[in-house]
Amino acid sequence: MKRNVFLFLLLMGVVLSSCTQKQSVKPAIPKDEKIEQQVEALLKKMTLDEKVGQMTELAIDAITLRTNPFAGIDMQNFKVDDLKALLAKYGLEDQFELTDEMPGQQTFMGIYMAIQGIESKKGFQVDEALLDSVIGKYKVGSILNVPAGIAQTPQEWERIIKIIQDKSMKEIGIPCIYGVDQIHGTTYTMGGTLFPQGVNMAASFNRSLVREGARISAYETKAGSIPWTYAPVVDLGRDPRWPRQWEGYGEDAYVNTVMGREAVLGFQGEDPNHIGPHSVAVSMKHYMGYGVPVSGKDRTPSSISVQDMREKHFAPHLEAIRAGALTVMVNSAMNNGLPFHANYELLTEWLKQDLNWDGLIVTDWADINNLYTRDKVASSKKEAIKMAINAGIDMSMVPYEWTFCTLLKELVEEGEVKMSRIDDAVRRVLRLKYRLGLFDTPAYNHADFPLFGSDEHAKVALCAAEEGIVLLKNTDNILPLPQGKKFLLTGPNANSMRTLNGGWSYSWQGDKADECAADHNTILEAFRNKFGANNIVHEAGVTYKQGGSWWEENAPQIDKAVAAARGVDYIIACIGENSYCETLGNLNDLTLSPNQLNLVKALATTGKPIVLILNQGRPRIINEIEPLAKAVVNIMLPGNYGGDALANLLAGDTNFSGKMPFTYPKYINSLITYDYKPSEEMERMEGAYNYDAVVSVQWAFGYGLSYTQFAYNNLKVNKSDFTADDILTFTVDVTNTGKMAGKESVLLFSSDLVASLAPDVRRLRAFDKIELKPGETKTVTLEVKGSDLAYVGYDGKWIIEKGDFRIQIGNQTTNITCSQTKKWNMPNKD
Repeated sequence: MKRNVFLFLLLMGVVLSSCTQKQSVKPAIPKDEKIEQQVEALLKKMTLDEKVGQMTELAIDAITLRTNPFAGIDMQNFKVDDLKALLAKYGLEDQFELTDEMPGQQTFMGIYMAIQGIESKKGFQVDEALLDSVIGKYKVGSILNVPAGIAQTPQEWERIIKIIQDKSMKEIGIPCIYGVDQIHGTTYTMGGTLFPQGVNMAASFNRSLVREGARISAYETKAGSIPWTYAPVVDLGRDPRWPRQWEGYGEDAYVNTVMGREAVLGFQGEDPNHIGPHSVAVSMKHYMGYGVPVSGKDRTPSSISVQDMREKHFAPHLEAIRAGALTVMVNSAMNNGLPFHANYELLTEWLKQDLNWDGLIVTDWADINNLYTRDKVASSKKEAIKMAINAGIDMSMVPYEWTFCTLLKELVEEGEVKMSRIDDAVRRVLRLKYRLGLFDTPAYNHADFPLFGSDEHAKVALCAAEEGIVLLKNTDNILPLPQGKKFLLTGPNANSMRTLNGGWSYSWQGDKADECAADHNTILEAFRNKFGANNIVHEAGVTYKQGGSWWEENAPQIDKAVAAARGVDYIIACIGENSYCETLGNLNDLTLSPNQLNLVKALATTGKPIVLILNQGRPRIINEIEPLAKAVVNIMLPGNYGGDALANLLAGDTNFSGKMPFTYPKYINSLITYDYKPSEEMERMEGAYNYDAVVSVQWAFGYGLSYTQFAYNNLKVNKSDFTADDILTFTVDVTNTGKMAGKESVLLFSSDLVASLAPDVRRLRAFDKIELKPGETKTVTLEVKGSDLAYVGYDGKWIIEKGDFRIQIGNQTTNITCSQTKKWNMPNKD
């Protein structure tokens, strides 16, 4: 009996200790008592219908007036004159040839699309009946996406959102929250400032640029009365096959962590409880591990270990939450067979409980339904809703219809979803709306944002474009290019705004960028401005198929490009990819297209020096043609000012300072990240197996050239022996030994020389960016917490072990020693 009492008391002690541990974590976002009182007072008044509605998010299509141009035509007694009258009404009579017979399906579709195009130019038109159903009946709390699939002006956004807010305040007394994907500037607002994509911002290694870019994006987003952006993207792009690699900050956990934090502070400001009139709420995405699908294809399963999930993929979200991130969007895929949208451990325990975070978790597009239709872990849509809500989802991006509302209500009434879970989710929705000030200001006046699309903002975007472009090769210092010479601009990306911007640019797939960004300069136009139109010859040789799939190319005209090359001094070959987004960007072969490879090979026969410009969202394999080029520049997706930035750099008016934020593969079967395991790089073993795991890449993470040279000297550390509780301060002298001013990103790597689990070869732990004049020396100071050198052990707990670490900055190395082992019981060390 005494033994049982002892065991009971011991068990209770463990339970109480565990509870105390979780409760002892300070709130990730400090509580605002006034807001909490407002939330509780409103929650008490709400009906179940209103609560469920607040957890629902629908696309704007659900309230859009749709025109059926054939509504007045009796198809059973078809008369061609009726169709001719319809064409005349829209001024289309000359575009379609009609006979007395009923046209085929293709003709009808062509007429329909032409009329829809005309109607869409009238602007968004609300369907009053649908609006009444969505907000009046079902009390829907959030709307997302862009009308007609294309960016709107701030004035039009204001008009649209005022319609929605007026209805919401009248019917529910609760403002709607509108969300869009403004991931690289004001991507869905016409006339706004578009920045480089996330991968370029990472290549800049300039954290202040990331924060300022996010601040400008927030300002210009709010000019259209939009309070919520589905950004930043902090998926680790660790598989170059993945079609969304360009959206985030590269392959490294630390870079994503730092840049994600800066983006949060830029978008939201310093006080997450009171988002200012020029700021917006973020939605960190995609939680988490989205960038490493086993197949390399979007929305397909991953197989991430607990160690990598905690140590690498969770790290950017952890830091973002601690910086005040108000919402998180969930990974559409699954890990080890369990969809993230049904993962209670990751959604509720890791995110909400362990961090004491009171923000909101929103699904991605239709992903609750996908538990049923795609992933086969639920037997019905209703069961899928039960699984997701009980796992911790607070808001469902449905996105087209409202059965989510009725089914969730039934689940509550049946006791399958507890009212306490509903109340928790609704608190989070209401809290977000109060923090955004939507109850006081549901919509804004665009005229109060005079800097929208301003030259001031454009200068920052140009600077970001310049710093995010990477010089990979410069044989014989062929760059910078001289004035007064003749240049051939060739390749499918030479005269395209679409390829400079990539996806999420004016439209989902970025296919409207040439039309919407016509007042900006393509690479060709920027070169004409920089080197003189008379010195520029343009012959593409290879072109993308207009209106086709993103990868489709027209029949090549390589001979024309080769002929044009014979009359110039330099060849600027602009190659890479057309724009794409999400699943549509999946591919089966990472190798650059045969047409483009053949173009460069043919141009090389002229003997003229070739400068390769890589304009692509992911690294396409080019090992066949890289040796043929004198210079290689990786511009990735630099945005609307990418053409101007490239011209400035190649002319030498600006110096290169970008560094690779990912590892550029050389071979399709040799995909690897910089933080690989020691066994992945070893000398050939003798014997029957002839084992060979030598790492071979085209360009390494952190690599990037400049027009000047930098020397590193005098690496020092304040403590050669340290513990987990110490702050390590490293200093190194960096000197510009060249003849041109330049910026240098100073990267600090650590290597755990021996560990209980095979350590990564090296990890980035700190970085800073400095600017030096020729001959100038600066001492750079970088701080690293001792605990930052810990890793997640086989048991899933953080540990730092007694032993040696090697630190590297540039060509300087030093060893430091951890004097004692420490293991943490807290999931996040503190």
